[in-house]
Amino acid sequence: MTTVTQGGVAARARAYVRVQGPDAVDYLNRMLTNDVPSEGSVDALLLTPKARVIAPVLVWRRGDDDVLLLTEPELGEPLQSQLARMRFAAKCEVALEEHTSSIVLGGEEGIPNRDYGVPAVEVLDAGLDATVPDDELERLRIQAATPLFGRELDDRVLPAEAGLDERAISFTKGCFPGQEPVARQRYRGKVNRRLRILEVQGTPEPETPVVDGDKEVGRITSAVEGLALAYVRSAVADDAELTVGGAPARLHWPTERP
Repeated sequence: MTTVTQGGVAARARAYVRVQGPDAVDYLNRMLTNDVPSEGSVDALLLTPKARVIAPVLVWRRGDDDVLLLTEPELGEPLQSQLARMRFAAKCEVALEEHTSSIVLGGEEGIPNRDYGVPAVEVLDAGLDATVPDDELERLRIQAATPLFGRELDDRVLPAEAGLDERAISFTKGCFPGQEPVARQRYRGKVNRRLRILEVQGTPEPETPVVDGDKEVGRITSAVEGLALAYVRSAVADDAELTVGGAPARLHWPTERP
């Protein structure tokens, strides 16, 4: 378990999309899986009609008619393009912005961020020097079982498989793209695999198989020394004796989110 100094700072690569105008909040409430908060931030997703993830977003209510969406660096243009294309008559501007992000672990002044299993805020354009190495921040992400686009999230993955149904989806809000399959899965179905944390030996490469006995039951998606994220079949018991790359591995519970 990594111990992080209170107030430690880490760099966070991001892209930023501004949605601003009298219809900004209403429009985003019709497009995203979570409602825009009255203040602060929430996690949300932009989905295809078949509930595949276009972009995970941190939604920050910057003003009455001003919302900033923080997403992964490679998703800024796709997110902006999709929201602009679907805007129709909504009175709002959808545009990319340029900022820099720092994660302040244990901080209170900034945009609340729930990616790392510890209290943290994200601050923009502060010019802070990083004191937490990238690999330590990655370990916190893995310990919290937070999926990353391009690793745990792609067009093969449903939100519930990645554990995002509880974190980033409201089941009481109005309609949004992908709502029907998301609701059907929640109330009528089950997922065959889930994102899990594994204690492992070494640092296995992504796509390394997870094996239970002589059966392949999952695949590694991210790893740091001794710890990994993997999609594992839901039927695998919590105390199963697994192997990864021929070495023993076992399932591990995530850090509780703040």
